[in-house]
Amino acid sequence: MPRIEIYTQPFCGYCYRAKKLLDDKGVEYEEIDIMEQPARRGEMIERAGGRSSTPQIFIDGQGIGGSDDIAAMNRKGELDTLLGLSSAS
Repeated sequence: MPRIEIYTQPFCGYCYRAKKLLDDKGVEYEEIDIMEQPARRGEMIERAGGRSSTPQIFIDGQGIGGSDDIAAMNRKGELDTLLGLSSAS
């Protein structure tokens, strides 16, 4: 199973949507709340190539982008491949 990290902040509808998609896939992920851990915001921005919006999602260290990006990958069937799931999920 790949390592999934998602940088979030409270009251973020896009964060909720991305986490719900991952929850619906039944995969585990590490959530990094940048409001609770403000020192990690800079880490997120650096890893995301300058992107500062939340969520920022990483699968096995690869930046996926945000909520719209992961939703688009799911629609195309690319997300299941990255997550090691069969396309019938």
